[in-house]
Amino acid sequence: MKMKKLFYAALTLGAVALLAYAAPALAHHAFGAEFDPDAPIRLEGPIVKVEWVNPHSWIHLEVTNDDGTKTVWMIEGGTPNVLQRRGLRRECLPIGSVLIVDGYQAKDHSLPRANGRDVTFTDGRKFFLGSSGTGAPEDGRDQASRGSDLGRC
Repeated sequence: MKMKKLFYAALTLGAVALLAYAAPALAHHAFGAEFDPDAPIRLEGPIVKVEWVNPHSWIHLEVTNDDGTKTVWMIEGGTPNVLQRRGLRRECLPIGSVLIVDGYQAKDHSLPRANGRDVTFTDGRKFFLGSSGTGAPEDGRDQASRGSDLGRC
C-alpha cells in the first residue's frame, strides 16, 4: 500500500513538473500564428508603457487616428536579451518619447496589436526590433539583426 502511494505521488509530481516546463513553450508563438505578413503597418506616437519580459518585449504606443482619437497599440519585439545585444536597452525607451515603428498588423485587424520590425527614434537612430527566423516576411533588412551597426542608445 505504501509503495502504491509513493508511485502515485511520484507520477503526480512528474506530471506537474512536465506541465510547468511546457507552459512557456505553449505561450510562445510563430509570427504566422498571430500576425499578417500582407498587412504592413507604420505606427508613430509616444511610448506609454514598456514590458521588458520574455519571451517577447512589448512597447505600447499612443497613436493618433485620422479622426483625432487616440489608440494605444501593443508592439511585439524580440526578447530583451536579443534587443540588448543589438544596442537597444530598456532605458532607451522612456515613457513619453516618440517612436516610429514599422511592422505587421495582427491577423485580427480589429486588435491594436502589431509585430515590430524596426523602431526609429526621432533623431534618426534605427534598430531591428524583430526576431530573425520567426516566419516574418524576408525583406533583406535582417543584417541589422546580426550585430547591429546602427549604434547604441
